[in-house]
Amino acid sequence: MRFLYSLPAAFFMGCLASSALAAPCGNTSAGFAAWKADFAKDAKRAGVKTAGLNALTQARYANRTIAADRNQKSFRYSLEKFMQIRGSATIVAQGRKRKVRQAEFYAALEKKYGVPAGILIAIHGMETAFGSFMGDSQVVSAIVTLTYDCRRSAFFKPHAIGALKLVDQGAITGATRGAKHGELGHTQFLPGNALQYGVDWNRDGRVDFYDQGDALASTAHYLQKSGWKRGKGYQQGERNYRVLKEWNAATVYQQSLAIMGRQIDQ
Repeated sequence: MRFLYSLPAAFFMGCLASSALAAPCGNTSAGFAAWKADFAKDAKRAGVKTAGLNALTQARYANRTIAADRNQKSFRYSLEKFMQIRGSATIVAQGRKRKVRQAEFYAALEKKYGVPAGILIAIHGMETAFGSFMGDSQVVSAIVTLTYDCRRSAFFKPHAIGALKLVDQGAITGATRGAKHGELGHTQFLPGNALQYGVDWNRDGRVDFYDQGDALASTAHYLQKSGWKRGKGYQQGERNYRVLKEWNAATVYQQSLAIMGRQIDQ
């Protein structure tokens, strides 16, 4: 899940309410420590508790995250090139097997949320190759760094607050690893959305995005709340295709998910 995510307006505006008082953003690590100390005041006003504030204090400026954010190229490819690079044929082949092997699980998700197996499996395969690589960057450091960075501070701020609240809840720690933009778990939720849409599918008392069941149920829940309509199609021109934009803003990504989801469901 990358670059376009919906959060409740009240949460978003609440996070921005004190932004005018915050220390200035920066494009290098020079002012990061001072900014964190000031941001801690915002976080505390937003309801972040001791564990989350400690994680903020310990967060480090994520140089690799900044480098990745300034060097995004894959979404500029043609659809064919993008699907080739992302290994769509392998995702579809493995996805069909997963659908058969875990038929009861996917049927239960569709019954509850109205989202068919194909699109969930396509997202899972596209985001992390079915959980085989969920990232090697510290989630809190990455998302806090992006909030400090001047390019899209306002966009990432609710997700930084979300990450710190997830630490408070015990869903992640300051050391939890995810993608370079702070996405976490099997389907790469940004923390603010993880906080809002997380589902404890296995009923163990906590939402764990590194557990496949919790992660895919949370994904289905997110799509449902983003406007997914049960029984409607998700190819271009069909009702649910626009919901894919809520998952990812890149056109080639949306197109790829629709194509792979259909092929998996065939």
